Amino acid sequence: MYNNKFKLNSVLLAVLCATHAQAQSQENSQNNNVEVIEVKGIASSLSKSAAMKRDGQGVVDAISAEDIGKFPDTNLAESLQRITGVSIDRSNNEGNKVTVRGFGPSFNLVTLNGRQMPNSSALLDDGISRSFNFKEVGAESVSAVAVHKTARADLNSGGIGATIDIQTAKPFDHDGFKALGSVKGVLDTSVDTGDSITPEISGMISNTFLDDSVGVLISASHAVRHSHTDRIGRSGQWSDVGKGSYDNWKQAFSDTPSVINTSNINTANNSDQHVFTAPTVDFEKSDSERERQNAQVVLQYSPNADLVITADYVLSRLDDKQKMNRSSFWFDGVDTGTADVNGTLINPTRAKDELNFWAWEYAYKTENDSMGINVEWQATDALSLTLDLHDSTSHSNPGGLPAERLANLKNPRFDHDNDDHLADDGDDATTPTPHIGYVDIAADFTGNTPSISYDDSELIAKTGNDAWHKSNIVGDLIQERGYEIENNIKQLSLSARWENLGNGDLTAINFGLNNTVYKVDTTKISGAVWNTSALDLTNLDIETTPGGIGFDSVLRYSADQFIALTKDPANNMSDPTKALYAAPNESLNGIEEDSTAFYVSFDFESEFNDMPIYANFGVRHESTDITAYTVAKPVEGLKWITALEMSKIFADDAVSDQLSGNYSHYLPSLNIKMDINDDVVARFSYGNTIARSDIGSLFPETSLQTHLAGGPFTAKQGNPNLLPYEAKNLDLSLEWYYSEGSYASIGHFRKDVDNFISNGIVDRTINDANGNPITDPSQGARAGCPAPENTACESQPSDPAIMWRVETPVNLDALSVKGWEFNIQHMFADTGFGAIANYTIVDSDNEYDVHDLDNKLVLTGLSDTANLVGFYENDSMSFRIAYNWRDDFLLNATDRPTFTEAYSQIDVSASYDINDSVSVFIDGINITDEDTRRHGRFANQLVDFEQYGARYNIGVRATFE
Repeated sequence: MYNNKFKLNSVLLAVLCATHAQAQSQENSQNNNVEVIEVKGIASSLSKSAAMKRDGQGVVDAISAEDIGKFPDTNLAESLQRITGVSIDRSNNEGNKVTVRGFGPSFNLVTLNGRQMPNSSALLDDGISRSFNFKEVGAESVSAVAVHKTARADLNSGGIGATIDIQTAKPFDHDGFKALGSVKGVLDTSVDTGDSITPEISGMISNTFLDDSVGVLISASHAVRHSHTDRIGRSGQWSDVGKGSYDNWKQAFSDTPSVINTSNINTANNSDQHVFTAPTVDFEKSDSERERQNAQVVLQYSPNADLVITADYVLSRLDDKQKMNRSSFWFDGVDTGTADVNGTLINPTRAKDELNFWAWEYAYKTENDSMGINVEWQATDALSLTLDLHDSTSHSNPGGLPAERLANLKNPRFDHDNDDHLADDGDDATTPTPHIGYVDIAADFTGNTPSISYDDSELIAKTGNDAWHKSNIVGDLIQERGYEIENNIKQLSLSARWENLGNGDLTAINFGLNNTVYKVDTTKISGAVWNTSALDLTNLDIETTPGGIGFDSVLRYSADQFIALTKDPANNMSDPTKALYAAPNESLNGIEEDSTAFYVSFDFESEFNDMPIYANFGVRHESTDITAYTVAKPVEGLKWITALEMSKIFADDAVSDQLSGNYSHYLPSLNIKMDINDDVVARFSYGNTIARSDIGSLFPETSLQTHLAGGPFTAKQGNPNLLPYEAKNLDLSLEWYYSEGSYASIGHFRKDVDNFISNGIVDRTINDANGNPITDPSQGARAGCPAPENTACESQPSDPAIMWRVETPVNLDALSVKGWEFNIQHMFADTGFGAIANYTIVDSDNEYDVHDLDNKLVLTGLSDTANLVGFYENDSMSFRIAYNWRDDFLLNATDRPTFTEAYSQIDVSASYDINDSVSVFIDGINITDEDTRRHGRFANQLVDFEQYGARYNIGVRATFE
């Protein structure tokens, strides 16, 4: 008796992934005679995915494992991109976040066995997002991933694009003993300084005992990857720096007005002749090392056929390290240049300046732990109950050290009057340009990638050495920054199913409640020393390596070593009694969201003209209370330290602030499936869904972003009263299952999104801790300014108050997204050949207008996608080749946008079974070495051009039972 129940769990891939994890036992109780099919091989995996789609309530697409421990791709995101309507974002040539039907990572809810999982990142550029990072979970213990594209009352709220559920293995999925192991080497062709081959090892043991009433499963994996990236791009954003001929745009170190030719600008699109300029041109080399551990322990106990208790613990550890060096030039101002038809400055020049040589060090860890218990009880023949509790935490950068350290070196500047080399102390307040450089530089943005040219002949004549010689290099600045984030989710779910209700059309009633407490505590680390030219660089190790795009070289040195030198007073050539280093500032931010939901839904079965109809109607009520806090040292003023830069002056004591908000929603849903005949299925789905804002948008903290001498002055502030996005979703689809594992489908969807969140901008003053406006010291003419050590260069009450441009997230109007999904999956009879082809078209009524400088209501991530997969397999071998394409899309939608250009990639995999237990395999990722390109408002406004290289996995897999 127990055996039959446990065998049923092996069809969880086909049944459970189409329902919420909390309803798993109820679904199983209806299918006591389901035939058990062993999952093995590509065709069988695809057949089960087709079954998930056909049997699901609403529109569900899924990917299942070919065999236990054998997921189609080693990265879950790379597998998900094969699904119609799903596309991915890549980081370091590896899928990490997903977009569904044009809705980016923050609009999709990712669950693990039906449970909402926390997320954290230590990098400031990543922000504080709810988006799950797929690179943190290995695929070895994953049984299936289901993408629920339509709403259901029992699904956790949070996904407008989709709810993506990752299903992991359990001991009752298998009969008796089963063990597997996999060893492979990862060959990354991009590697420059690391190990070109790194190991990945995984294993799992599962067994049942005591007449199959007790089960234990243990799995673990260890993965190391080294990689290298070459990048060409810019730092900061392409800027709209003014209008017309720029007679009023002064250079940072000169009184000479810029001479900009704007005659080519098409005034029909750019009537005010706005000119867009790059802040920098960069060429960089970076080397990464990533180490990941995953582990899972699952205990199951079934004292009788009506009760199953499952306890589990899931662990992941991610250790990321990266070293990057960059040759760069900063266009603090422009002498001459020509604007093209769109206003892009394509050939800026700047005389008497410098080259910059940057070093970055990234080092941080992420620790994820999840403990849970699940009880499934068939209380009576008609009533089944499920209780699920879990406590999960994601902790990034434990210990709170800066996750990112950076330093800059540059060519020296010389006194304007006597030509003596100075330490950039800015002590001449009477001369507008006390220090000048001896390097002239220019850039060209007419090609696919920019090129630069420079002339250091004047520097050579002056010093006898070129711009790359160590004697012509001085310190500039150091920065330390990052987050320590602890994200905890406590969740309780109680669900019930009451069936066998009689002979009417109503077949079952489902009801339940959920409580989720989502808590995030962050420590933001941010500090800088803006002038380190007095640092003795004698003991700094510098290596010269080949450069690119016109930079002769990239100087390799360690930011950590540079920062260590600033901590020793002996290295301060100006004052050996005082270290140049200043510890970074810390601020605390956090939120607690307490959400309670109740739901009820009804299952119906009926007929129309002899065509069976299955329907599910439900409603979910959800209420959320939010408390957000900030503890930080407020900014008391600014210090004018160079002709361009002003640094922040913090108060000695921290000040706390707390705000709260709340909201509630009714979320109805209706899913109807009609079997037109034995092979053709039609669907109609309607439902309301919500997606909450990013965590960082809720913090009450006011953060000063840009504060340059003379402006601009920008700041950001959160808004705990933000309402979530709310979408009304409509789906229509027609599916033809014409043979085993083969089907064709067409679907249309529409999503009308309300409460869309964008940035509202307000011009206002910002006060210090005493309630006085922060003032601008660069507007007060005082002797000895600018200078980093002169207190007279600090904000004074008599200085003019700064008018800050403050961005605050606000709820705006609605937008609509609609699209079509086309999919065909075909098995060529018994030949072993098969193919998949799908295409998704997505469109919105609020597309970004590159000629409009005031876009507000625009959806990021919107793009068409396509996949083409072919495979062959027989009893002992298999081969697969997969092509993925994603059209260009808007990556971020500010007044300075970034677009990711169209990208395609080809992956291959092959395996051979040596015997029934052992097989060898090889995978190839990005075998044609595709690159990634991102640009600003127009195509020649380059943001990033990155080259990674192909990656191959070669290994052996063994299974024992």
